[in-house]
Amino acid sequence: MAGNEQQQRQADQTQASREIPEDIDEPRLVVETGPAARVARVCGPTLRDLGYRLVRVKISSNQGAVVQVMAEKPDGTMTVDDCEKASMAISPVLDVEDPMPGQMYRLEMSSPGIDRPLVRVSDFLRGIGHEARVQMLNLHYNRKRFRGWIEGVDGEGKDQALRLRRIDARADEETDVRLPLEDLDEASLVLTEALIRESLRAAKAGPEDASGEPDGEEAAPAPADDPDAPRRGPGRFASRNIAKAVKARPVQPGARRPAK
Repeated sequence: MAGNEQQQRQADQTQASREIPEDIDEPRLVVETGPAARVARVCGPTLRDLGYRLVRVKISSNQGAVVQVMAEKPDGTMTVDDCEKASMAISPVLDVEDPMPGQMYRLEMSSPGIDRPLVRVSDFLRGIGHEARVQMLNLHYNRKRFRGWIEGVDGEGKDQALRLRRIDARADEETDVRLPLEDLDEASLVLTEALIRESLRAAKAGPEDASGEPDGEEAAPAPADDPDAPRRGPGRFASRNIAKAVKARPVQPGARRPAK
């Protein structure tokens, strides 16, 4: 029974993928706040002019301020070359607009990765049949957090709702739920063997792509003479070793500086 159910999910996912419109102007369901929102407003139009769309901006302060800009093509792909092209385009724009005045930071351009954030309706449609974590802004079914299989999206416009078959439901809770996407706080795919297999198949079927590797996120390659710039990493499980290597050498100024 479990095998038949998994096959049906894969069939539903394949059918949904064929029906997904590749709209560069598709709005996001989740948007940034604070400094990340200012960076997003600066980067968004430049990325669109290049044929990419913004997925997410995330600012972290681990080992110095890092501004991660995540983007993709309308079909959901983003190669390392695409990341490098986008990074070279938005860097001078950030210098001029200076969305983080007075702060030094390092710019990191990345693809969404395999266990990607789900920020548009098309992301959920491509994720049909796969496992996801979903967090809502308000209570639904007496909780905010859910985990389960993406079954589909119902409705139009503001009435759109995610159909999720929960795997975290208790005996007294509903298994099949409908979550209004208008109230979405954040969501992402869960890195499972099925998701990795599908990503590897897609990578073999098309051009070599960063999203075809189980790294989670893929950054643009750095010039050989810039040891601190973002680069393509060896995988999510090597991140701690990379951090140790960075701590072992002198700290260099960030790759991005605030405009004067």
